[in-house]
Amino acid sequence: MNARAPQKAPLIALKDVRLMDGMNPLFDGVDLALDKGVRACLVGKNGAGKSTLMRLMAGLIDADSGERVVMQGLRYAYVLQEPEPVGETVLDWLVSDGAESYMAEAELFAFGLSPDTKCASLSGGEKRRAALAKAFAEEPDLIFLDEPTNHLDIFAIETLEDQLRQFKGAALIVSHDRTFLERVTQRCYWLYDRKIMRLDSGYTNFEAWSDKIVEEQAESLRRLEKAIERETKTFYSSITARRTRNEGRAARLNAMRADAAERVKNLGKTMEMSIDSGGTSGKLVAELKHVSKGFGDKVLLNDFSTRIIRGDRLAIVGPNGAGKSTLVKLLIGQIEADAGEIKLGTALEVAYLDQGRDTLKGDETLWDALANSGSDQIMVQGNPRHVAAYAKDFLFRDNQLRQPVKSLSGGERNRLQLARSLAKATNLLVLDEPTNDLDMDTLDLLEDMLSDYDGTLILVSHDRDFVDRLATSTLALNGKGRAVETPGGWQDFLRQNPDFFEELSHKAPSVKAVKSAPQKGEKPVAAPVKAPAKKLSYKDQKRLEDLNAFMPKWQAEIKNTEAALSDPNLYVRDPKKFDALMKALDKLRTDLENGEMEWLELEEKREALK
Repeated sequence: MNARAPQKAPLIALKDVRLMDGMNPLFDGVDLALDKGVRACLVGKNGAGKSTLMRLMAGLIDADSGERVVMQGLRYAYVLQEPEPVGETVLDWLVSDGAESYMAEAELFAFGLSPDTKCASLSGGEKRRAALAKAFAEEPDLIFLDEPTNHLDIFAIETLEDQLRQFKGAALIVSHDRTFLERVTQRCYWLYDRKIMRLDSGYTNFEAWSDKIVEEQAESLRRLEKAIERETKTFYSSITARRTRNEGRAARLNAMRADAAERVKNLGKTMEMSIDSGGTSGKLVAELKHVSKGFGDKVLLNDFSTRIIRGDRLAIVGPNGAGKSTLVKLLIGQIEADAGEIKLGTALEVAYLDQGRDTLKGDETLWDALANSGSDQIMVQGNPRHVAAYAKDFLFRDNQLRQPVKSLSGGERNRLQLARSLAKATNLLVLDEPTNDLDMDTLDLLEDMLSDYDGTLILVSHDRDFVDRLATSTLALNGKGRAVETPGGWQDFLRQNPDFFEELSHKAPSVKAVKSAPQKGEKPVAAPVKAPAKKLSYKDQKRLEDLNAFMPKWQAEIKNTEAALSDPNLYVRDPKKFDALMKALDKLRTDLENGEMEWLELEEKREALK
């Protein structure tokens, strides 16, 4: 009889972790484990504590109670929300923690950066790409990624997707980018109600799963409120109850009320956004005729013409540095063209949320940023509102109102900019990278609001899902002066112009190829030419067939074991059997996860050979 393989321990695990945020609990009994090779996302509302939990897992902060267990010798890399490369060049920074030079150069090349680039000259997007290159160059067992797609263009995001799919280690990802998460994740952890809930599937299935849980909890709360209503009525109006009233019954009613109040509190508050399209603009919003624009030797637009009509929803896409923000400023009359004619429409009321949030002053308080006059009132769509009340609509707490803007997180600064932009009526709304740092619930709310907006929308975004849901036309820039506009969103543009971004979509050589490159002074050795394989090897094909047979069996055994464990009296009646079933269930789940990962890799390999 063959001995059973020992169960593999996770790379890192949190057990019953608790952490207070001042007087309020942030985590209340969190359990989370990361296994080798699993790419998982950590999902939750802004303010739920996702970044804090990630820092806790990485050992950067300590929990108030609970246990953190780490595999001996674990190597991890951590990409911060706002990385700050240090050193003379990016290559110096990449090798500062032990990465090999050839690995660092290969990863920089993959992310489109020169090793000689000065750290001091990096833009926000370049800092992000350098940080990602550093993480992969160190060949860790585990990568923590906190909002990795912020400030990246679509092509850098696709590069990151490729790198993650090839990465053999584990990854924990916090991101608002649905398309990105759908493409790379295999497991979801949901930080909800101060605890972690786990879905053993990629993000594609997360929303249906989480919606079902929220609906079940809402129904449970409704039933509890009905029970309180019945108990209250009986307690105060029944003659029998008045005679038999006692402290126990009163305590039970108070406990039910406290439970309901806690559940309502834990539902959290949702942002309350609205927009007023104000007066109607002229039918023509903006028209560009044979416009050219550049800076130095860099040509961004060359003989470009377009027309924006009232009610259009135009998405502007392209690589970083292609001139998207420059085009926006041309369209709203903030800058002049080098050549050509620009005509702006009449009665335009413009609200512009700029990418850099440059209109926010770091030293002023949140209060002053909303009420420029220093008063306690702000005009919101023509009506006076108290600053504190309006700030609450955007999820700001009273104790944040006197804090400097520079102390706010990226998501909070974005919400503040939205609050300012939406306070006034506007018939032309210009949003430059509005999705950065926003959680998915806020994105959904923003999307719903924009869907109902009857003004004109100009949207610059790298969020493919956001563009596909909102845009009626997409204007793409290639960074070399060429621009093309087509109806529909991002996917529609790609279908109609498959070769427009061809140069940007070329994949960099793999790190393995760089590893095997001849070193200085060595003569290259000619590799034998082999005909490309057209099908899986016998070994891989056999393994694929075995997995197709094993996975349904594992799933059935998991279901049967879970059914056995659902017996509420099992532990009391037979604790040894209970422990054995728990161990068997953990083993089955691990086998299924590893099997699914291996199956996916073999299927991808098989598809690539077709």
